[in-house]
Amino acid sequence: MLRRTLVPIAVAVASLGTLAACGGSDTPSTPVTVQNQLSTASPIKHVVVIYGENVSFDHYFATYPNATNPAGEPAFTAASGTPTVNGLSGTLLTANPNNSAANGAGATNPFRLDRTQAATADQNHAYTAEEQAYDNGLMDLFPKYTGRGSSGGAGAFGTTGQVMGYYDGNTVTALWNYAQNYAMSDNAFTDTYGPSTPGALEAIAGQTNGMQIVKSSRSSYYIADGQGGLTMINDVDPGADVCSSTTDQAMMTGKNIGDLLNAKNITWGGFMGGFNLSTTNANGTTGCARSTMSTVVGAATADYIPHHNWFQYYASTANPTHARPASMQAVGYTTAPGATTADPANHQYDSDDFFAAVKAGNYPSVSFLKAPAYQDGHAGYSDPLDEQAFVTKVVNFLQQQPDWQSTAVLVAWDDSDGWYDHLYVPPTSTSFSTADMLNGTSQCGTIGTTQPNGVNGKPVNGRCGPGTRIPFLVISPYAKKNYVDHTPISQASIVRFIEDNWLGGQRIGGGSFDATAGSITGMFDFSSAARTTPLFLDPTLGTQVSSAP
Repeated sequence: MLRRTLVPIAVAVASLGTLAACGGSDTPSTPVTVQNQLSTASPIKHVVVIYGENVSFDHYFATYPNATNPAGEPAFTAASGTPTVNGLSGTLLTANPNNSAANGAGATNPFRLDRTQAATADQNHAYTAEEQAYDNGLMDLFPKYTGRGSSGGAGAFGTTGQVMGYYDGNTVTALWNYAQNYAMSDNAFTDTYGPSTPGALEAIAGQTNGMQIVKSSRSSYYIADGQGGLTMINDVDPGADVCSSTTDQAMMTGKNIGDLLNAKNITWGGFMGGFNLSTTNANGTTGCARSTMSTVVGAATADYIPHHNWFQYYASTANPTHARPASMQAVGYTTAPGATTADPANHQYDSDDFFAAVKAGNYPSVSFLKAPAYQDGHAGYSDPLDEQAFVTKVVNFLQQQPDWQSTAVLVAWDDSDGWYDHLYVPPTSTSFSTADMLNGTSQCGTIGTTQPNGVNGKPVNGRCGPGTRIPFLVISPYAKKNYVDHTPISQASIVRFIEDNWLGGQRIGGGSFDATAGSITGMFDFSSAARTTPLFLDPTLGTQVSSAP
């Protein structure tokens, strides 16, 4: 049994009625953590968000649950009664609109990528380029506007048509097995078009308006919002982070979910791969230059990427010097138990700290995890096989913890990388800036409609969406088994779930999409007892194993 953190008896006694009312508690013989005694709307006491990089839904789940199963690749056979998804079939596979002369040499139908093609080019996933690829809902210009190719491989691998490639359950095997045993959505979208940084902000704040320039050598990452402010539309590093670019930095105004959790003294943390600058890797790299070699990609990349770090863009939740927590018992706290001053880490930690804190019996209520970059799935420097290794590492680890029975793991992604996805949703968040090209020049949505409000409560440009469809999985003892949910959701649905579960439905305000995002609760069944049998997967193959690796 792992060492547990106990709370004062008076607090524990006062909590019993609340615990019973909200769906459960540990058995009387099992000490409970501070986090497990908090009042929650569901039996979930810990949510862990694994936030991957750059994947469209069709790129990973186009033919789910049907895999090709060639010799030499991990086999996947769907269970009887597995629901289908809104994926690729029929003429979408054989007479796709992207297989047209308008796409030049990249014109192609969608094609399967096998495990030997796990390393691909990074596609163009800029705000404007993605809108152009969707071409007023025709979805026929992906090779022209977002496609990039890398040499080698079959099909259109060496052309801009590579953007039409998709994997099946013989490569993204772990994710397909999680979908078989837990719940997934086939109707999840980015809140706006565009790349990683906007997507990261949507998952914690539901808002990309309110950007402030710290340093700037270019203007491609923002636009004037029409109200005297700025909206972020592309990648830029956070201001004051010691690892950030020396030429381009930005900060955000407004609030994020961390601010709301702090106000209620709920423990939480952002856990970024490579954030601990005092660690030295096996290859001798350290500091901001810490790097890891991916044998799949055949190159090393820096573990820490500043423009992926959600909470560093807000002064209230930033740790610009990467200061270390006072101890693993301080992780998740603004001021650690027994301390008289705020912890220097300010809720920002290394991904390694997540495992260490949980092992020490200190399991935050809310945790946002980002893998070291070589395992985050971002095409160009990472890949689905390395990504699979990190996801299974986290889930296998958590399933061995006493608090697994009150945990929900949300596996989500920040953007689509520009990869093809066939499902288009007309804009519900309009924008009419020079960067918008979805429904015409300087147009996203119908002329005459009102743009969504920004942080100052006025309609602003630069928030065109929903954007591209992305995968979304719920892994939990309370997740519906082998279930596909069709409820429209977005990245801000993550914020909404946290707010609804811990904060009584409080919203961030200031135009955040949390107020309008769909609910993910349809992927849970809180009416039944939590499942007790864990699903352990092999980190390399993604196949089920009898015990934790």
